[in-house]
Amino acid sequence: MSSGRIDAINAMEELHQLQLEGLQATLNRAYRNVRYYHELFKKLGLVPEDVGTLSDLERLPYTTKETLRENYPYGLFAVKLSEIMRIHSSAGTTGRPTVAGFNRNDMRHWREVSGRVLKLAGIGPGDIVHIAFGSSFFTGGAGLHHGAEELGVTLIPTSSVDLERHARMIMDYGATVLIATPCYALALMETFEALGVGPDAIPLKKGLLGGEPWSEDMRALIEAALGIEAYDHYGLSEIYGSAVAAECHSRQGLHIFEDQVIPEIIDPATGAVLGPGREGELVLTTITKEAMPLIRYRTGDITTLIEGVCACGQATAGRRMARIAGRTDDSIEVSGIEISARMIEDILTPLVGERPRFQVIVTREGTNDIVEVRLELPEGGPDDSRERLKETLVQAVRTQLIDLLGSTIRLICAPPMGLSGVVEHRTKIIDRRFLKP
Repeated sequence: MSSGRIDAINAMEELHQLQLEGLQATLNRAYRNVRYYHELFKKLGLVPEDVGTLSDLERLPYTTKETLRENYPYGLFAVKLSEIMRIHSSAGTTGRPTVAGFNRNDMRHWREVSGRVLKLAGIGPGDIVHIAFGSSFFTGGAGLHHGAEELGVTLIPTSSVDLERHARMIMDYGATVLIATPCYALALMETFEALGVGPDAIPLKKGLLGGEPWSEDMRALIEAALGIEAYDHYGLSEIYGSAVAAECHSRQGLHIFEDQVIPEIIDPATGAVLGPGREGELVLTTITKEAMPLIRYRTGDITTLIEGVCACGQATAGRRMARIAGRTDDSIEVSGIEISARMIEDILTPLVGERPRFQVIVTREGTNDIVEVRLELPEGGPDDSRERLKETLVQAVRTQLIDLLGSTIRLICAPPMGLSGVVEHRTKIIDRRFLKP
């Protein structure tokens, strides 16, 4: 057996031991300090000591986003509120959002793993990093800001300026790395073209893009237009922002930081754990988070775990994941913000006066995301009242979604029964951004 193979086996054994110790500590913390998990364990007749191996993890139930909403805001915190250093929330509107809390140790881990995201892409001291992510709802901006500082790069944290100013700052300051959503990178591409700046004149060398799904075709377009290498990364606000997994220079899947989380792939319909190489829903269990530990958290993201050593030779003990192939639920990310069917329903229901029948279709025109809300108006009432209702609905959608997303929102009102195909078991949100013409 080669020394490289032996090293890989030893590294895997060390990782599994680290994961088991982290899992047992997490289960004990959740059982002792989180009422939801304590009562759940009692109901199942389990105690943390019953989990003696990593395979025993399958005996535990799943945590879902609905669990987070039901325990809003602090019900899943495992430490005193006075120990919480940072609170992040999903972009809820009238419905209950989800909340994530981080204590001092969590912030230390977050900074370190965010630094790994940049390091895997070959970003480090000497680079000038231009961050176009926001730093409020979207944890990616905050986390990668700290990660950049952890690596000692020169940081330009500009999120709330217009596109032309972003472009001019990149040119003036000689930024070598762009951190943004893929859509924003496309918008910058058009801005540079309007300014008459070609890819050879743009100082950028690399792009770290995330916060929304993007295709290989989009990657190729961005790379050619900006003259960069574009890297994907993955994360969730509930865990460590954009720092759960990231691409290296080989770009053969995203390295999962398995010293922070234990990944599983399950059948989204049955909940059964799937074998190696099978596509399914990604489930994550935190093993370092203290403030808000999550046990078997269903992400809703569809992917595949990739076994074996990556060509880059890094993180030999950890697995990789394929780029996200889709979602299991009625939600979608636009400009780094999650839009869910429930969010739209919470906006429309008070205005319509009954449970609305609607469908959301997200398309792309050039570099702009278009969010089209198709709403079936209720029966009854004179034409002028229906027209007033339509105007009210348009204004509500604008004020509650456009300001949040910064995207183009269209409201199309259909007559009664005009959306008869949209029923409870059908998908209400459809993503058509990456369909080839």
